[in-house]
Amino acid sequence: MRKKKDNKHRILILGASGFLGQAIYKELCGYFRTFGTYCRDNRAFSKNQHYFQYNIEEDDIFEILDIVKPTIIISAIRGNFSAQVIAHYHIAEYILATNSKLFFLSSANVFDAYSKFPSYEDDKTLSHSMYGHFKIKIENMLLRLPKAHVAIIRLPMVFGAQSPRLQEIKLHLREKLPIEVFPNLIMNVTTDSKVTQQIHYMINRNKTGIYHLGSQDLVHHDDFIREIILSLGIKNPLFKQVFTTNDDRYLAVLPKENKLPKHLQLLSQDILNELEV
Repeated sequence: MRKKKDNKHRILILGASGFLGQAIYKELCGYFRTFGTYCRDNRAFSKNQHYFQYNIEEDDIFEILDIVKPTIIISAIRGNFSAQVIAHYHIAEYILATNSKLFFLSSANVFDAYSKFPSYEDDKTLSHSMYGHFKIKIENMLLRLPKAHVAIIRLPMVFGAQSPRLQEIKLHLREKLPIEVFPNLIMNVTTDSKVTQQIHYMINRNKTGIYHLGSQDLVHHDDFIREIILSLGIKNPLFKQVFTTNDDRYLAVLPKENKLPKHLQLLSQDILNELEV
């Protein structure tokens, strides 16, 4: 039976050529009128009339917004930090003018200055990294908008069969290079397939606010990477242990206020099971 398109929303995914952006596009395009942006020349994307070439440093986002007229924008874009800040400022203007909504993919790194505990939705953000600083800057801009217009989605490390992290591990294994692990880092994790289902649910249920979409359980970085390599059937890989501190350090985003239904939650073991398939 063919899926019936829901004409309620026109969705624009910024960064739809990236790992997560593409996964979100595939999840939503059967249900909504879905459009995406890509940066570098790519024949497959240029032939797809639902994809627009967009260079965040050179192009004006207003042009694409004007053509697509999205009711929902999903920002999964990467690239120059200051160009992203300007683009999101323009998106905020568009959202207010058109009564549309933005889903912004943020990161656990907005809490990377706090290392003693996992972080929850209403915790104050503080970061020591450039990446965390930049995500906080956009979050703060979006939090000044009316709540009904914005969903901030904070993600931990994302894995998946095609994820850059897994591809990098496989490359290191092939080249017999050591794989960096952080024995003192306690984190939670997720997969592209689960994140896309969660976003689809949030669109259908008209969710807004701040969401922490990671596994319910916490894992040590080195243990989890070892488990992944084991699931790939590799024996005796090389590891390079990186100690940034002598104490355990948390970089985990857990939900307290905005919990999704049981079928949309996951455990770290679910990720390992998925990678084994």
